[in-house]
Amino acid sequence: MQSFVGRATELATLNGLLNRASESSDRPGRAILVRGRRRVGKSRLVEEFIDRAEVPSFFFTAAGGPPTADLADFAAELAASTLPDSEVAASSEPPATWSVALQLLASALPTDRPSIVVLDEMPYLVRADPSFEGALQRAFDRLFSRLPVLLVLVGSDLATMEQINTYGRPFYQRATEMVVPPLNPADVSSLLSLDASDALDAYLVTGGLPLVLDAWPTGADLWTYLSDALTDPTSALLVSGERSLAAELPTEAQARTVLRAIGHGERTFTTIGRTSGLPAASLNRALDLLTARRIVAADTPLSTRPSKETRYRVDDPYLRFWLHFVGPGIPLIDRGRGDLLLRRVRDGWTSWRGRAVEPIVREALWRTVGPELFPETAAVGGYWTRNNDPEIDLVGADRSGVAKHLTFVGSVKWLEHRAFDHRDLARLHRHRDQLPGATDETPLVAVSRAGFDVDGVTAVGPDDLLGAWTASA
Repeated sequence: MQSFVGRATELATLNGLLNRASESSDRPGRAILVRGRRRVGKSRLVEEFIDRAEVPSFFFTAAGGPPTADLADFAAELAASTLPDSEVAASSEPPATWSVALQLLASALPTDRPSIVVLDEMPYLVRADPSFEGALQRAFDRLFSRLPVLLVLVGSDLATMEQINTYGRPFYQRATEMVVPPLNPADVSSLLSLDASDALDAYLVTGGLPLVLDAWPTGADLWTYLSDALTDPTSALLVSGERSLAAELPTEAQARTVLRAIGHGERTFTTIGRTSGLPAASLNRALDLLTARRIVAADTPLSTRPSKETRYRVDDPYLRFWLHFVGPGIPLIDRGRGDLLLRRVRDGWTSWRGRAVEPIVREALWRTVGPELFPETAAVGGYWTRNNDPEIDLVGADRSGVAKHLTFVGSVKWLEHRAFDHRDLARLHRHRDQLPGATDETPLVAVSRAGFDVDGVTAVGPDDLLGAWTASA
């Protein structure tokens, strides 16, 4: 596998800020808040940026212990850093407060050339010491902003990282914000040397998480990878899910119960409540928490008519696969019967994949709309009724929520060996007739893994979907 792939947009953002910190100014210093889910590759991205920048740097990762331990680690890292005056830390007493520690850092920074300072896992520092944010704000205003330094603040707790830059918090409006997503399907294809169809399978299983992808042999298909990953109790595919849930939902037992129900395939408030066994009030609180943390997405039908038929889905592709197959199969792994779990995945793969790929298809179509393809499209979703008659995979519209105008109607047939044929087209025509706001002139879109045996539709295959990310790279 390649050592590093993708992240062109994120690297360009970081380089742009470093260049601004290099400009002649009385306040050249810049700061950026970098957030993203655990194991998405934030630290690896920043390390790659530092390697390419070739400027003095300091990289500190908080451990989540008591402030005294983090302060001692901070001083030790500073003394070992590539900053030109890092010896000031070695010759000083260990700092007792973050104000002193940050002053010590500022005194080690060069004044005649740019440098990079990274504080990783910053939410640990915020939670452990209420004075940290204020100390950081004062140090930035009085010291760092006057130096040619880029301050990179990294965190996996999305809620905390978002709050740091909100009104009323000490660091408000002092930093640019950047969200690091998982690797996209085109990155996965490049990283693993897979064709479009196999790359999309790999993305549905790994969610584009670099740590999980790292164990995928270059050029290997899905079943080759899973036959190893599902029989190794230490594989990243198995352990990353539980670790992510422990970090995202450390004490919220009811939310985890609800998440398991959604991962199992329940989509409506009623069926989630029935499966989880929670009363309505508790279920509402759990769903609010899961959607606020962006672990679960709440979708509503897209058409020209209002609807309250909300459906819930696991938003992260990796967790979607893990919760449906891997989590329930952990007892089999513990018994050394990963082969039985692999059989379960094989038996359920086609039906699970057919639904799991739909959010990926919608995002790809949203990315490819433009002057030549449905130019008025500003939102891509689906449509359904309470009894699923009809249930439509793809709807394009001029806006989300209640649309004024529909731009296309589509169907996804993601089967291994059956092309989109006349039966699928006839069903799509019937569904268009039932869709509020659609007319006989509304364009039709067909998405298929195995090709097309019909005309009169905009045909979208695996290569087209992958191209949505390649074109925007």
